Amino acid sequence: MQGRSTSEAAPTAGTARPKVVYVMGSGRSGSTILGVALGNCNGLFYAGELDNWLVRSGTPVLGGLERTRFWSTVRDDVPGGSELFGNTAQRDLERASAPFRIHRRRARRRLRAGYRRVTEDLYQAIARAAGVTHVVDTSHFPLRARELQALAGIDLYLIFLVRDPRGVVDSFNLYLNRNDVTERRLRVLSTNANLWLTHLLSVLVFLRQPRERRMLLRHEELLADPEGMLRQILDRVGSTAELPDLRSLSTGFPLNGNRLLSADVVSLKSQAVAAPGGSRVTALLQLPWTAVFARLGPVASASATRTGDEDPLAA
Repeated sequence: MQGRSTSEAAPTAGTARPKVVYVMGSGRSGSTILGVALGNCNGLFYAGELDNWLVRSGTPVLGGLERTRFWSTVRDDVPGGSELFGNTAQRDLERASAPFRIHRRRARRRLRAGYRRVTEDLYQAIARAAGVTHVVDTSHFPLRARELQALAGIDLYLIFLVRDPRGVVDSFNLYLNRNDVTERRLRVLSTNANLWLTHLLSVLVFLRQPRERRMLLRHEELLADPEGMLRQILDRVGSTAELPDLRSLSTGFPLNGNRLLSADVVSLKSQAVAAPGGSRVTALLQLPWTAVFARLGPVASASATRTGDEDPLAA
């Protein structure tokens, strides 16, 4: 099983209080390959985008006997989960647009207690089923992370994953009709607005998290030095697991994620990342976040790998 070694697992594997490694930030920032790599480490299980667990009624996107059996076991081990199946919790509590739904304020208050109870039970059920100490969740949503901060039955670690905004916007708008200039410009502006909101919420949630349980990670640094970045993350989340063979990573059986998961085996190779051309509008609109991210810490960085400094930046 991914992230599990029955002969080498720690005695505390699968206990009632798992460590949850939550990858927060914008979509299209490389969270899936990060989750897969972490899930190949002993004692860690990559669960995918768990915000979809209620949306999909506990059923994984991809098939396969082992995947189906695993998530069926988890679903049966979460009492009361079926009462919240559907997209209501994700829409009203997790999505960045949730605070703007003023008319849903009372409904959110009624929903929150049950949502938190089921979410806590979900992480504990996954840890038991996988026999691990750490569950990796790449759901992205900062408001989901805020809800997780209130859970007493897990130990939460936040990885704030950021990527050059031009790459993010280009990735979201890859399939636009290139001949429709007006549509393309409107989509670029709307994507930038969504990115602004996501970054704002992510920074606020990140700063609420205890310093020893948070880390900023740049996508470009991960690609340039995957071994160094993964080692720093593992150290931060309290794992002594050895790094996996990054040339041959099993994708395991996460609940949901991007199309990378359609392959059984993937690789994470060290590579220099050239700055994307992208939109000048995007570069200008997102410029303030460059200064903000430069002041956040701790951060996984190449300099920390070289010097052994695990906490190179002040908050």
